Amino acid sequence: MTEFRENLHEGYAQSFGVVEVLFEETNGLQHLMIFESPLHGRVLALDGVVQVTERDNFFYHEMMAHVPILAHGAVTDALIIGGGDGGTLREVLRHSGVCATMVEIDRRVVDLCTEYMPSVGGGAFDDPRADLVIADGLRYVAETDRRFDVILVDSTDPIGPGEVLFTERFYRDCHRCLKPGGVLVNQNGVPFFQGDEVTTSHRRLGAAFRDAWFYTTPVPTYVGGLMTLGWASDDETLRHQSAETLGERFRASGIAPRYYSPGIHVGAFDLPPYIRDLLI
Repeated sequence: MTEFRENLHEGYAQSFGVVEVLFEETNGLQHLMIFESPLHGRVLALDGVVQVTERDNFFYHEMMAHVPILAHGAVTDALIIGGGDGGTLREVLRHSGVCATMVEIDRRVVDLCTEYMPSVGGGAFDDPRADLVIADGLRYVAETDRRFDVILVDSTDPIGPGEVLFTERFYRDCHRCLKPGGVLVNQNGVPFFQGDEVTTSHRRLGAAFRDAWFYTTPVPTYVGGLMTLGWASDDETLRHQSAETLGERFRASGIAPRYYSPGIHVGAFDLPPYIRDLLI
């Protein structure tokens, strides 16, 4: 194989040069491939869809983790649903005093990313504050007695195994699992091409939480402009934190991101009109 072609949308695709296919298999859940590319480094694709690359994953993982943690201001317990590549776990555990439970349905994703893409997880799975649970995230939030300050849904798009993680039932179960003032964040695709996903998620999140909104981040691999991350909480003040407050928390955290900053955090919630128009 010299090229990996990803069919993004009807009549639209992107391709990656392939230096070497490092691993490929189809298991009972999905097709997994990890390959070396000349521009993006190592790349993970599930069912033919690129999930993460070594080169640009920091945009997504930093914004998924640091926005809710710093907006909340007192996180001690985080739940990650999905995220088997370890990138979101890596960023969560940069915050001292935070413990993370990660629920991933496919152990093979964790093992393969640890073996072939170790820079993405950055050793997070070896951190004693990390608790890896191999289970169905939908079932976990429906049954667990634990409560969390933030829940980060680092899932695939709403197709295949990830489809159930975009339902109103799932969001209501997440609401039950949050402590008072908790925050749910999930990935919601690229609204320029996937506007229906944002509209549907906004309606379903709004049925489960008092405050439902989105914030944005660029991720070069996810072609089509800004990507949206869903935001839901019963405390509306959390998404209106000032840059000054966030700056104080950011400096106290001691983290050194490559993309996130308090100013970017504030601006990310100011949605462009074409995205705001989808919130109906």
